[in-house]
Amino acid sequence: SYFGDKSSCVENADTLNLTSSSSMQGLNSSYIGKTPLSSGRSGCRNYTPLMGYSATSSSSVSAHTVATVIVAIVEGRGLARGEVGMASIDLKNPEITLSQFADNTTYAKVIGKLKILTPLEIIMSNTACDVGNTTKLFSLIMEHFKNVTFTTVQRKYFNETKGLEYIEQLCASEFCTVFMEVQSKYYCLAAAAALLKYVEFMQNAVYAPKSLKVRFQGSEKTAMIDSSSAQNLELVINSRDPRNGHTLLGVLNYTKTPGGSRKLRSNILEPLVDAETINTRLDCVQELLQDEELFFGLQAVISKFLDTEQLLSVLVQIPKQDTVKTAESKITNIIYLKHTLELVEPLKAALRSCNAQLLRAYYNSLEDTRFGIMLEKITTVINDDARYTKGCLSMRTQKCYAVKPNVSEFLDIARRTYTEIVDDIAGMIMQLAEKYSLPMKTSFSSARGFFIQMNADCSILPNGQLPSEFTKITKMKNTYSFTSPDLIKMNERCQESLREIYHMTYLIVCKLLNEIYEHIHCLYKLSDIVSMLDMLLSFAHACTLSDYVRPEFTDTLAIKQGWHPILEKIAMEKPVANNTYLTEGNNFVIITGPNMSGKSTYLKQIALCQIMAQIGSYVPAEYGSFRIAEQIFTRIGMDDDIETNSSTFMKEMKEMAYIIQNANDKSLIIIDELGRGTSPEEGIGICYAACEYLLNLKAFTLFATHFLELCHIDSLYPNVENYHFEVQHVRSSAGNKEKIAYTYTLSKGYTEEKNYGLKAAEVSSLPSSIILDAKEIKNHIAEQILQRQKCTPEMMKQRATYQLAMRLVQTARNSRLDPDSLRVYLKGLKKKYEASCPPSEKNYEQQ
Repeated sequence: SYFGDKSSCVENADTLNLTSSSSMQGLNSSYIGKTPLSSGRSGCRNYTPLMGYSATSSSSVSAHTVATVIVAIVEGRGLARGEVGMASIDLKNPEITLSQFADNTTYAKVIGKLKILTPLEIIMSNTACDVGNTTKLFSLIMEHFKNVTFTTVQRKYFNETKGLEYIEQLCASEFCTVFMEVQSKYYCLAAAAALLKYVEFMQNAVYAPKSLKVRFQGSEKTAMIDSSSAQNLELVINSRDPRNGHTLLGVLNYTKTPGGSRKLRSNILEPLVDAETINTRLDCVQELLQDEELFFGLQAVISKFLDTEQLLSVLVQIPKQDTVKTAESKITNIIYLKHTLELVEPLKAALRSCNAQLLRAYYNSLEDTRFGIMLEKITTVINDDARYTKGCLSMRTQKCYAVKPNVSEFLDIARRTYTEIVDDIAGMIMQLAEKYSLPMKTSFSSARGFFIQMNADCSILPNGQLPSEFTKITKMKNTYSFTSPDLIKMNERCQESLREIYHMTYLIVCKLLNEIYEHIHCLYKLSDIVSMLDMLLSFAHACTLSDYVRPEFTDTLAIKQGWHPILEKIAMEKPVANNTYLTEGNNFVIITGPNMSGKSTYLKQIALCQIMAQIGSYVPAEYGSFRIAEQIFTRIGMDDDIETNSSTFMKEMKEMAYIIQNANDKSLIIIDELGRGTSPEEGIGICYAACEYLLNLKAFTLFATHFLELCHIDSLYPNVENYHFEVQHVRSSAGNKEKIAYTYTLSKGYTEEKNYGLKAAEVSSLPSSIILDAKEIKNHIAEQILQRQKCTPEMMKQRATYQLAMRLVQTARNSRLDPDSLRVYLKGLKKKYEASCPPSEKNYEQQ
C-alpha cells in the first residue's frame, strides 16, 4: 500500500462485540468476528467498502439525499446525566465532527442535531440499551429515528483516552488546533473512539495517519430549529409530496456541485447566529450581483468541479486488501484529482479582481503552492489529456491510458495487447456484418462488455430471425442487441488484459500518491472554498430571479412589504406583500382574521425570511431588519399522530411544552392556533396562560388565533399588539347573500369579522332558526366577556407611557437622524402619547 506500513497507523481491528437492531427485539443477537458485519446482520443496510467509491460527476447534486453518516453517542452517568458527547463521520467526506453539550430532559439538542445529520447508523453503548433498563435518551432516539439502524458497542470501546490517541494519530496537521478544544471534552472523545473503531472494522480499511479533518462544533454557533419546525416550514422537504421542490431549499438551490448542495442544506437547517459572519457572506452576494463578469466566470469554473469531499474520502483510506476494484477506483480517482487540480488556476483567475473580504481570503488560500506541486508531480506520470469524461467506455479508455508511455515497459506491452484485442473485436464485427449483409455495429456497456447492436426492421432478416450463431438476443423497438461465442471469448481476453493493465497502473499510481500524499491536505481547503462559493453563487442566482433585498441586523424585526418565497415559486407571480414590526417593547403580536385570510402563510413567511437572512441570503422584501434568533420554534397544524397515540389536542400540548421548556429571550416563536382541540373555555384558558408565560420573555412571538377574547390581553400587557387580515364583503349577483373576498392585507387592530363562522354557516344548508339562535347566544357571551375586560383610564395611561418609553429607548439605540429630523420625530412621539392618554389625563397634563 502506498501509505506505508498499515499496522503503524492505527491498531488492527480486533474482535468487537456488536449488536445491531432496527427495533428493540434485535438487541439480544450479537455478532463477534473480524469480517464486515454487513453480511451477517438482519434488518441492517448493506455496506459497500469505502475504497470502492469514486467521485461522482457534478450533475449529481441530489447526492446529499442518500444517508452516509455514522454517529456515535454517549451520555454521562449519575450527576453527569444530561451531558452528551457525539462524534459523526460521513463515509463520503473524511471529516469527523465532535460535539459535547449539556442538554435538558427533552434532549432537544441531540434530536435536532441528529435530524440534521440524517444518519445511516447510530452507535450507542450497550449499557444505554439494556432491555428493561434503557436510558431516556436511547428511548427518545428510537422513537424519532425508527428507520435508522442502531448498533450497540460494549461500553469499554467508549474510551476517552483512546479517542484522544485516535485524534492525535489521524488529525491532519492543519487542523491540530482542535486538540486544545477537545482535550477536556471526555464524552465526545469517548464517542470518537467507538466511532473510528467501528468504521474501520466495518469498512475493512483504515484511515491513513494525519489524513482526517477533525472539528469541534459547539451548540452555540448556530440557531436551533427543531425537526417539527423544519417540517412545518417546509425547509428541505415538502409536507405534501417529499419529491416536490416547493421548499426553501428548492427556492435557493441553484448549486452546481454536490458539496454546494450539502452546504446549503446544512445551513438552512442550522442558520448562523454571528452577525459579522453573516454580513461577510452578504458582502460576497452583493459583489456577485453587481459584477456580472465575476458571477458568470465563477459559475463556469465551479460547475466543472466534481465531488471533492468524496474524492478526498477515497484518497485518505488505506484498503486492507488490494483487489481489481480497489485498483480501478484508485486509477479513477487520480484522474479526478488531476481534473480537480487543473481547475485551481481558472478559479484563481475568476477571483483575481474581487473586493469582498471573504472572496479575497479564498483567493489567497488558492495561492497555496501545494496545488501546483501536486499537479506537477501528477503530470510527470499521468497523460496530459487524461481527464474525467462521461460514458463508461470513454472512462475505461482514460483509465487504460492514464499513465504516460515509457514509464513502464510492461505496461506499454499490455496496452498494445489490449488495443489489438479491441481492434480484433471491431474487425470481427465488420466481417460478420459483411458475411450476413446486415448493418451491425460495435457497442459497449459496463455490464456486457463489447456486444453487437443493429438498427433494422425484422423484414430484412432471413425468416425474420437472426442467424443461429448469435446469442443473448434482446430487442427494443427496431434495435437488436446480441453477441456470439467468439465475441464472448474475446471479451474475456479483453477483461484479462484490462486487469493486467489496471494492476500495473495501480502500482505506478500508488507510488505517485505516496509522493504527493504529504501535500494532499490542501484539498480540504479547496473543498470548503468550492462548496461555499457554490452556495453564495446560488444565493446570487436566486436574487436575479426575484426582487430580494439585502437584510441588516439590529435589535428590531422590521420587514417592509415582505412576501412568502415558496408561494412566489408555486404561484409564478409575486404574492401580496405585508409589513412586520416587532421590537423589545412590542414583542408579542396577536393576529386574527377569517379562515383562509392568510394568517398561516404570513407566519411562515416571517420565519422563512429570518432563516434566509441568517444564512447570508437576500430576503423577499423591500426592506428587512432582523434581530438574530438563537432558536426558531413553530406550532402549526391540526393533525393527530397515530404513531405516538397523540390526539390533536395532546400533540398541541406536547409542542407547546417543548417551546416553553426551551425558549429564551433571543427566540422567534410562531404559534398558529392553540387550544382548538378542546372546549372553547379550556382552549381560551390555555391560550391566555401560554401567552402570559411567553410575555415574560423578550422573545419575538407571533400568535394567530380565532379566539377573539384573547385580543383583549393587550389591556393588561402593553407589549402586545393586535393585527388582523382584512376582508371585503361582496354581494352576490342575486343580491340577497354576502360573500367574503380575501385581500390578504395585514392591518392594525383585531378583526371586526366576528361572525365569519356564522356567515359560512348561512351559505350552507343549516336551518335559519338554528343560525338565528346561534347569533343570539354568541352575542350574549361576547357582551359578558367584554364587560369584564374593559380598560380603565389608569391602564390606558400606563400603556401609553410604556409605548413612549420603549420608542425613546429604541431611538437612543438606533437613530441615525440629524438633530432637526430628530426634533420633528420626538414631537410626533409626544403627540401620539397625548392622543393615547384618556381625556381626563390629557386635561390634567395640559393644565
